[in-house]
Amino acid sequence: MNSSAARNLPLELPEYEKPNNALPLASFPVSMAFPPPWTSSSLALVALALLTALVIRAMLFSSKKWDPRGQHCFITGGSSGTGLALAVLLVQRGAHVSIVARNGERLAKALEMLEQHRQTSNQILKAYSFAVDSESGSAAALNAASKLHEGRCPDALFLCAGASAPAFFVDQTEEALKAGMQMTYWAQAFTALAGTKEMVKQGVKGRIVFVSSVLAFFSIVGYSPYSPGKFALRGLAETLHSELKLYGISIHIAFPATIYTPGYEEENKTKPKITLKIEESDGGDSPEAVATAILKGVQRGNFHITTGFLGELFRSSAAGASPRPSYLLDIVYGLISFIGLPIWRHSVDSTVKAHQKEHREYLRAQGLVA
Repeated sequence: MNSSAARNLPLELPEYEKPNNALPLASFPVSMAFPPPWTSSSLALVALALLTALVIRAMLFSSKKWDPRGQHCFITGGSSGTGLALAVLLVQRGAHVSIVARNGERLAKALEMLEQHRQTSNQILKAYSFAVDSESGSAAALNAASKLHEGRCPDALFLCAGASAPAFFVDQTEEALKAGMQMTYWAQAFTALAGTKEMVKQGVKGRIVFVSSVLAFFSIVGYSPYSPGKFALRGLAETLHSELKLYGISIHIAFPATIYTPGYEEENKTKPKITLKIEESDGGDSPEAVATAILKGVQRGNFHITTGFLGELFRSSAAGASPRPSYLLDIVYGLISFIGLPIWRHSVDSTVKAHQKEHREYLRAQGLVA
């Protein structure tokens, strides 16, 4: 067909191509007319891919689990409770263990228990009576424990020393508040200080494990002598987790909830009634369960270590920029805590407000109000 013939043919378009049958652009959804470069589904796929990559990276490139076998583990508060339970676990795993506490009689009984779990004849198991709420006392305890190891400082410090004495803030004195910090903060901070200096001096790439409390993520009525020190421990651990990378020293901090120990039973004798009421539905753990969770966390290299589901909720909601055990799981925990924790907090605050009349009578009995 020549070009002139082509010009003489009528131009017939198919029905679907005729202009009068074309739909106006406005009749299409904007997303179809001008599809955005990122849709919600594509963003979800990208997020899932990133999370998968993080999980795979963690699985493939995570450091080898810490093995306490043959390591010298130094445990403060080691004569009872969580400290003693940790000592037993470490002995069972072949570690050399030094336990430290004030009470010599309890230390002797604790050492007898450790001997029952001895794995080899060359394990060094010792008990030392020192007060560790000062740098000099902590240094003396570390030096004594190091003598049987040719002067080498311990490879791991498990800092379990501490106590709790709940009370109303209006009942506190200057001396009582200072004593609270002494029991909850300085008893661990000074041992960490003395231990860090020795590790750095000797070039020991060890680890320091603080034992704080879930009450370092939040607090309630009655814990003014206790929670500030536990919050302070977290602040110290956060700092050292960064700073001690200079020396290859690992830092961990545990946040257990209620632990059923003789100390817990003792504190309940003087704990405010409103605090007991808030805690009446709370569960708790045995020292052995808490010790197991702490040791597992340390072996995995976790910085923040919790001992239960509720602990995970509080940890994930308050972690900030701190390293997390699992970023994927923390998304789930975060969603649950975002919904659940405000409800729980409202319930606690309502319980406290309902106690105002009874508390007023208490204040009168104490002579604090007319």
